Amino acid sequence: MQQKPRLSFWQIWNMSFGFLGIQFGWGLQLANMSAIYTYLGAKADDIPILWLAGPVTGLLIQPIIGSMSDRTWNRLGRRRPYFLVGSILASIMLFLMPDAAAIANTFGEGFASLARAAFGITAGVAVAAGLLWILDASINISMEPFRAFVADKLNTSQRTAGFVMQSFFIGVGQTFANGLVYYFNRSGFDAGTPAGAIPPSVSYSFKIGAVVFFLSVLWTIVTTREYPPDDMEAFRRMRAAKHGIGGFFREIFSALREMPATMKQLAVVQFFTWLGLFCMWMFFGLMTSYHVFDAPDADSDLFKAGGAWGGLMFAVYSITCFAIAFALPKLAAATSRKSVHSLALTCGGLGLLSCYFIQNKWLLIATMIGVGIAWASILSMPYAILAGALPPARMGVYMGVFNFFIVIPEIIASFTFGRIIRYFFGENSTSAPLYVVMAGGVFMLTAALACLLLVRDVADENVPERAVIEADEYEPVLVQQNARPVPSTGLLGDEKNAGRR
Repeated sequence: MQQKPRLSFWQIWNMSFGFLGIQFGWGLQLANMSAIYTYLGAKADDIPILWLAGPVTGLLIQPIIGSMSDRTWNRLGRRRPYFLVGSILASIMLFLMPDAAAIANTFGEGFASLARAAFGITAGVAVAAGLLWILDASINISMEPFRAFVADKLNTSQRTAGFVMQSFFIGVGQTFANGLVYYFNRSGFDAGTPAGAIPPSVSYSFKIGAVVFFLSVLWTIVTTREYPPDDMEAFRRMRAAKHGIGGFFREIFSALREMPATMKQLAVVQFFTWLGLFCMWMFFGLMTSYHVFDAPDADSDLFKAGGAWGGLMFAVYSITCFAIAFALPKLAAATSRKSVHSLALTCGGLGLLSCYFIQNKWLLIATMIGVGIAWASILSMPYAILAGALPPARMGVYMGVFNFFIVIPEIIASFTFGRIIRYFFGENSTSAPLYVVMAGGVFMLTAALACLLLVRDVADENVPERAVIEADEYEPVLVQQNARPVPSTGLLGDEKNAGRR
């Protein structure tokens, strides 16, 4: 294989810039969708099932797009066609999301009656849920090929720099997205918003997010070229041999049957970790409004202010994550990776549990610092631990299968949490969000204990470059929201072989 040329700082910057827009879109969604559903008439026990779009589209769309992009070559290249299509669709959905109620009204009373009869939700909530499904699918279309883009463009010596650059734009995009609603709210844009309407602060933020998403991805498309296959005839033969995705799913089932012991141990940790995160993403904004700001209902100004502040707190955990991410490998080298991960998850779990005692909005910063520490480790340590236990030739597929243990708990939460909330708190409860967030803390502490007691961190493998690149071509699944600040191929700190048991 021909050696790829080294790229300059600005070339790596340009090829990664699209992540700013992608994470801007994710950040807006994570911080505001529960509030949007509530404004449109959803009850607290409706929220979990309405979040089902994210994990399901991540599970279904990304394998298909991964397979298709591996077999694509046209005037735009291999990955850039998917960047473009996904960014156009996602930007349209972001722009339309704040207008879900108006769109529902154009469908008439018949649609409203159908939504109530079939799903027990308002027409506005039904439209917003439909837009979210298309939005999540579209973001996955854009985001999935970005990881392979790094392997395509960069030689091994620069790959870590490529992922670090992506992590920079992840942090920047999420931080600005999470702070934008708060800025507009503080500027008085929400004054006089009628009951049941989505506040202008949210509407303007989503429309700005639509523009940022599209322009950021377009910048990468315009400023970055892709290398054609080294051997076009071999590429055509590979494309013909991989017609369809049956081979990918056969490889998945084979990997599940032969799963290494360390991966099984980490699966337990991941399951409880992502249950905890999903609790936070679904209900932290609502908890802030009802518990910290004492909002009596979704129509009050206190509810809007609390939602905006909750979004700003998400920016705090994004900043914390980026600030400490590069210290974790050194700390792991001095102790052990599983000890660092267990400690970080404990910080996150205690942070979420502390919400019960917090009445001052400023103290939520401490909560989100704890979550940010956990998030930095969640995005790196499990993958670094796992990489040392995997056969190099199957690195890609096992990293993909590993993400099942992110998607599955999210799907379980979507289907079951609504019923649990109704059983314990009744419908339309304003106290339920606090206890769901605290449950997230319990799940994180459970994950921390499982990591400490169950996981056996084996020594790192010296993974050959060719094995990693070939394995990347077979990675079937990458989950949404899982853009890691280090390569998922496990090259974190491998130059020092720093992993310890």
